[in-house]
Amino acid sequence: MRITADYHTHTIYSHGKGTIRENVEEAIKKGLKAIGICDHGPGHFLYGIKRDKIYQMRKEVDRLNKEYKEIDILLGVEANIIGFDGTIDVDEEVIDMLDILLLGFHYGVLFKSMGGYMFMNVVNPLSKLLPICKDKVIERNTAAIIKAIERYPVDLITHPGDKVRLNTKKVAEAAYKKGVALEINSKHNELSVENLKIALETQVEFCISSDAHRPEDVGSVDEAIDRIIKANVPLVRIKNIVGKQ
Repeated sequence: MRITADYHTHTIYSHGKGTIRENVEEAIKKGLKAIGICDHGPGHFLYGIKRDKIYQMRKEVDRLNKEYKEIDILLGVEANIIGFDGTIDVDEEVIDMLDILLLGFHYGVLFKSMGGYMFMNVVNPLSKLLPICKDKVIERNTAAIIKAIERYPVDLITHPGDKVRLNTKKVAEAAYKKGVALEINSKHNELSVENLKIALETQVEFCISSDAHRPEDVGSVDEAIDRIIKANVPLVRIKNIVGKQ
């Protein structure tokens, strides 16, 4: 069992440790047929990519695609939700430049409003420790990500349930309707075995990713594969995997 593509990798353009070329060469070494270069969206004030750098990345990816014929190199962004109305931190002009669009919740993102910022960075973490309006928190988070995938051409929801609590079944149902895959992230523990089983109650598809922040981690997804085996996820439901279960 192995993956054919790793669509979620980071580079020095955000807070990764390697260049685009280094990620690509590692992907080729590991036999991948496609790689996504998806640095964090500009809404993250600590390590989001600068908007003007996306144009530079586009040119670099285009050059490398001509050089490395044996692999498809996709330019993407791991966009951030910056409003509970579903707003994300990349605009239409940037989206038009991309080959793939990933979306997730992250702490440290500059929200459109102070209320949204406090809810994301204070209420959400507290709700994991204390039973503070847990159901309302889950409802609001879930509604935000559903609004986002209905509004933007998202391909993959990254580590759903990792940063904030979600209603996994509702997110999976909405994702299936929009043709959006849910990520089984090897760096984070979501989707967990429990949430994978919940998502399997719907018809949603999945994608395994390394979320690599170092070139040597590109294509390294053993933790995710262990979870899909434990959750008994049919391989036909995973978009980037081949082999026997």
